[in-house]
Amino acid sequence: MRAIQTKDNSKDLVLSTELPAFLIADLVNCPTLPTLPSVAINILKIARTEHPSVNEYANAIERDPALTIRIITLANSAFFSRSHIKVHSCQEATARLGLDTTLAAVMSFSLLQSRGVDVHYQRVWMRSIIASLAARYLATRLCPDMTGPVFTAALLQDIGIMALRATYPKESNNLYLETALSHRQLSESEQRLFGCDHSQVGAWLAAKWGVPTPLAQRIGDSHGEYDITTPDKMCVQLSGPIADAWLSPHPAQALMAVVREFETYQGAHAISLRHLLESIQERLPALADMLQMTAPPLQNNESLLAEAQQLLFQQTLQLRARLDTHQAELTSLRQRQDELEERSRTDMLTGLANRSWLEEQMHKRFVLCQEQSRTMSVVFIDLDHFKKLNDQYGHQMGDNVLQKFGKTLQLLIREGDLAGRWGGEEFLIVLPEEDAQAAKVFAKRIAEHLEITPMAHDDQDPIHVSVSIGIACLADGGFGSADELVDAADKSMYFIKHTGRGGIAVYGDRGASVTPMND
Repeated sequence: MRAIQTKDNSKDLVLSTELPAFLIADLVNCPTLPTLPSVAINILKIARTEHPSVNEYANAIERDPALTIRIITLANSAFFSRSHIKVHSCQEATARLGLDTTLAAVMSFSLLQSRGVDVHYQRVWMRSIIASLAARYLATRLCPDMTGPVFTAALLQDIGIMALRATYPKESNNLYLETALSHRQLSESEQRLFGCDHSQVGAWLAAKWGVPTPLAQRIGDSHGEYDITTPDKMCVQLSGPIADAWLSPHPAQALMAVVREFETYQGAHAISLRHLLESIQERLPALADMLQMTAPPLQNNESLLAEAQQLLFQQTLQLRARLDTHQAELTSLRQRQDELEERSRTDMLTGLANRSWLEEQMHKRFVLCQEQSRTMSVVFIDLDHFKKLNDQYGHQMGDNVLQKFGKTLQLLIREGDLAGRWGGEEFLIVLPEEDAQAAKVFAKRIAEHLEITPMAHDDQDPIHVSVSIGIACLADGGFGSADELVDAADKSMYFIKHTGRGGIAVYGDRGASVTPMND
C-alpha cells in the first residue's frame, strides 16, 4: 500500500480513544486507502528533518510542474497576498505561504486529486476549507506564532472520513450521505460503528504518512472538549463548529452555539465574530477556487449575527425562566426537607428535642468528650405529681403545663445546651463543659423560676408545679457510655422522688445527696 510507506509516527500519538485492533488491521490492509504522490511524500520527509528550509520545500515541489503552478497561484491569491507584488517562483511562493501552509496545500492538492463526486465528500472538504480560514483568523489574534500549524491542522482535521469511507464503503455509505446529521452526531455514530471517530482515524492516518507528530496530534484533538488552556488547540476546536454554522441550512441557530462558546472563552475579548465571518467570506472564494471546489453562496453576516444574537437572547430568557422555576422548586424542597428534619428531631408538644435526637446527640457528645478529654453534665427532670394534675384538671391542662415548661427550659438554657423531652413528664438537659456544681446552680434556677411562675391557670387560680432533679457529671464517674451517664442522672432523680420530691440530687455526692428546693 503506497499510503503507508514513510516513517510511522502513530506510536507517538496520544489519542482520546484508542483505535480498536480490528480497525487498524482493516485500515492497513485497505487497498484503496488514500495515498500520497511521491512529491507529497518527499515534502513530508523534509518536514520531519530538524531544520527544514524553504529551498528544500521548493525544490521538491518543482518536480511536479502542475503542483508548482497551483502553489504559486495560491500564494498570489487574495487570501495570502498582502501586497500587489506577484511571486513568480516556487521558492517565493513557499516563503510567502510558510512551511506549514505549504505542507497543508501540497497534501490537500494531492488528496483532492482522487476525490469522489458525491455531495457529502464535497461538503466535508468545504467544511475543512472554511474551518482552516476560521482557525487562521483566530490564531492571528490568540496565538500569532502558531498560525501556520493551526491552519494546517484545521484543513486536515476531517481526513479520517476518507479513510473510513475507503475501508468500510458499505457500512459508511448511509452514514456519510446523511446530510441531516450534525458533525457531533456524525462523530457519535462513528463511535458506535467503528469504536472511535474520524478525528482519531485521521490522526492515525497522518502519523502513518509520516507527518510531524504535533500536526497529527492536533488533528486527533480537533473534535475533543474545548481546551481553553491551550490557545492553538482551542482555535482548531472552535473552527469546526464555525464551519458547521456556515454550512448549516439554519445558520443563525447553529451560530448561536458558537456565540455562546465565544462568550465563555477567556480570550473572547480579542475576537470579533463579525470580523471573523467577514474574513471567511472575503477569502473563501479564492481558496476554494485554488482547491477546485465550489464555494457555497455568500451569507449576509450582519443579519446572520443579529438573528443569532436574538435567538441567543430568547434562549437565555427561557433558560433563566426555567432556572428561576427550578430554583424556586429547589428552595421549596430544601425548606420542606429542613421542616421534615426539624420535625424528625422535635417533640411536637413542647418544641424541645425528642428522645431519639437526645440519644443521638448524647452519644456524639459523649464520644467527643472522651476523645478531647472534656466534660459535660446531664440534668434529669421529672414534674412532680403530674398524674394527679391530669386527674384533677384533665389532660388538656396537663399538655398546657408541659408546653409552658418546655418554653421555660428554652428560656433558661444557654447557647450550646440541649434540652429535650425524654418521655411523658420527664425532661433531659445536656450541659457541655459544665461540672456537677455548675449543673446544680442551673437546676436551682429552674426550681426558683417554678416557685414564682405558674405553669398554667385554672380560671384565675395559678397552677404551680415542682420538680425532682437528678444530676450526673461525666467527670465524676467511670461511665462507659452515654446511656450509663443518663442512667446515673435518672437514678439520682428517682432518689429525690422516693425521698419526698421537690429537690436536687447529684450522682456520687454522698455528703449532700439531697438539696431541698428552698435551700
